[in-house]
Amino acid sequence: MPITLTIVEDLDEVREGLRNFLALSPEFNVLDTFRTAEEAVEAIPRLAPDIVIMDINLPGMNGIECIRSVRSLSPRTQFMMFTVYENDEKVFEALKAGASGYLLKNTGLVSIIESLKELHEGGSPMSSNIARKLVSNFQQSARNEGPGNLTATIPVLSVRENEILHLLSQGLLYKEIADRLKISTSTVRQHIHRIYDKLHVQNRTEAINRMYGQK
Repeated sequence: MPITLTIVEDLDEVREGLRNFLALSPEFNVLDTFRTAEEAVEAIPRLAPDIVIMDINLPGMNGIECIRSVRSLSPRTQFMMFTVYENDEKVFEALKAGASGYLLKNTGLVSIIESLKELHEGGSPMSSNIARKLVSNFQQSARNEGPGNLTATIPVLSVRENEILHLLSQGLLYKEIADRLKISTSTVRQHIHRIYDKLHVQNRTEAINRMYGQK
């Protein structure tokens, strides 16, 4: 079955361009698009899409507020931020609100498709500079807490799992990790599921936190 999507974006050319591009792939079904968060809040619980592609800067209610309002009403829906904002405050606010992925609008079209598939498979894709911000934040928090292990190696993980977690922290997609390590995407996915199980985490952000916070 195709992955069902809705798009919340106020710029007509971005919204329609993204819808038209995704419509070219049989792997996706764009159920509807919305210019405002207010429209989306009413429609998303009814449509129950697999993924909502969400802009932040919207007229009226912003995208982060929209996620907070609708998340409990459509619990199986995942949210992918798609925005120009890359400052720390917006990134962490969006993740705390319930976003599982965070892409910048300069992301290439092929990477957008790979990221949407990764999100649907349980990953937390994000642009590489957003991942670096997370790593920097967690490293700084670890330093502020005093001397600790900043080597970013977790003993409970195997050498390969630590290697994959390090690549995840750089913002690489599953396919990019597979290409880098010369293994299949399905093998990467299996390793990541084991990493999450071992660390008792749900997503990339929590795994990176464990990697650098060692909690």
